[in-house]
Amino acid sequence: MCLGQSVGAGADAWNRVDTAPGRVRTGIDVLEDEYFAPLLGKRVGLITNQTGVDSHGTRTIDLLVHENGLKLDAIFSPEHGIAGTSDGGAKVADSTDAATGARVFSLYGESRRPTAAMFENLSALVFDIQDAGVRFYTYVTTMGYVMEEAARARIPFFVLDRPNPLGGEVIEGPVLNREKLSFVGYFPLPARYAMTTGELAQMFNAENKIGADLRVVAMKNWRRGDIYADTGLAWIPPSPSLRTLDETFLYPGIEILQAGDVSVGRGTEKPFEMIGAPWIKGKELAAELNRRAIAGVRFAATTFTPHSEVHSGVLCEGVQVTVTDARALRSMSMGMEIADALYRMYPEKFRLERTIFLLGSDATLGRLKRGDPVPSIVAGWNAELDKFRAVREKYLMYRDEVGAETAGAGGSTPQ
Repeated sequence: MCLGQSVGAGADAWNRVDTAPGRVRTGIDVLEDEYFAPLLGKRVGLITNQTGVDSHGTRTIDLLVHENGLKLDAIFSPEHGIAGTSDGGAKVADSTDAATGARVFSLYGESRRPTAAMFENLSALVFDIQDAGVRFYTYVTTMGYVMEEAARARIPFFVLDRPNPLGGEVIEGPVLNREKLSFVGYFPLPARYAMTTGELAQMFNAENKIGADLRVVAMKNWRRGDIYADTGLAWIPPSPSLRTLDETFLYPGIEILQAGDVSVGRGTEKPFEMIGAPWIKGKELAAELNRRAIAGVRFAATTFTPHSEVHSGVLCEGVQVTVTDARALRSMSMGMEIADALYRMYPEKFRLERTIFLLGSDATLGRLKRGDPVPSIVAGWNAELDKFRAVREKYLMYRDEVGAETAGAGGSTPQ
């Protein structure tokens, strides 16, 4: 079942909390409006973190704990932990929620899937986490894994939908090779897929034949053309290195470079807004990248010393990346241009072949290594992206066209 419907929204600044009528209402807001009716009488397991709040900033955890008609029996946390403060890649231990005393089971510890024992006595599972809109961001993999286990246990799985921060229109990047599925690639998606978590859940459930009893609580007032700045919602960093919306837009293209022996600014005050290495010459790299006239960004030479990850504690030269127009920025095209420049300028230092881990496409990597022009590489994604669009179309819940059918207008979630 799919609840709620989608219309328009508008805002003019990052991180703005807008009380105007067009403000987006997320799945948890809609569930509150319905007095939690779909969950009444159930013993609930909640998959969430610090991003799981309503439009007033109240945690979904606290809303469910204090709702008399249901019982919150278990909490599950993804990578970065329940508070979103753990460094990426570091295992997270089980814990206790300080405010409620509830046990928190980590899904990024010894196991990345919930066990049957964790589901004991549960009669509903609820997912409420803000995604980053990027294939290799692990929260959607956690959603897929829990959905699979929910199907095995025959427990209904509710997704409280939230906006894709990068918007619902721009689809970009190579589609993941199916043989490279992993925790950073649950499904053959492009790097930017322009779908909400609720839409992805429908796609995963149907295309992977999971068979979950899936219920998506749809947003209200969100349109496909909205990026997060248009929603009127406060930005809560979903992980330590996505502190701002600019960083979130830069993330898909910059993150793929780290495996090539490049610091992407982790361990600094501007993660994903800087790239560097001891072997880079900042002025020459900035000049080359600005010469390429990459839409939506500009580059300036800089130096910095990261305090974690690649080149930790080592002075690096490189570039600072400034977003000038987030809507015009094509993150993966930018990443390809930077990778191409690094490989041409520093072929003995930049480990291009290692970028395959997140790039996920042997064909794209091969063309970069051959020195094919980046626009030609990007154009080469079109055939696979067209196939993806045809599949994606079946699961879209929100439409921008006047008079078009919107989420909640009737019908069931595809199973």
